[in-house]
Amino acid sequence: MADADASFVSHCVELLAALGQPRSRRMFGGHGIYVDDVFVALIIGEQLYLKADVAARGDFEQAGCSPFEYTTRDGRHAALGYWSAPDEAMESPAAMLPWARLALASALRAAANSRAAPRRSSSATSRRRGNAATALKSAVAPTKTASSKLRAGKP
Repeated sequence: MADADASFVSHCVELLAALGQPRSRRMFGGHGIYVDDVFVALIIGEQLYLKADVAARGDFEQAGCSPFEYTTRDGRHAALGYWSAPDEAMESPAAMLPWARLALASALRAAANSRAAPRRSSSATSRRRGNAATALKSAVAPTKTASSKLRAGKP
């Protein structure tokens, strides 16, 4: 890791320390930042991207932040649920704290949704072997997730 990279990563880890125990790890050609073992941010180049789900995305958009986007190997455009941190938030841990809280809340909701996702039963596996089209249809059928219930105002 180049000194400039190491310095920027250290700065970002320090900015997120008010949330808990941050740590960084090389990944995706950059770094991932975890706070108390929850993945909350990406560092690509000299840019910090914070986790932002549907509930938090509007705050990032209003602040003029941009999503982390990339081009896939087959030329398609893809975006992840991470948005650049506002410039003013990069100045101090106090300025970063509200944004870091949004990122942590987004990451925790994503983790809760993935744990709440129903697992396929062995009968679904049997059905897939016997009738792939039916199994595929049931596997991709939309379901009410915890986040969609929250957006609808239901507990």
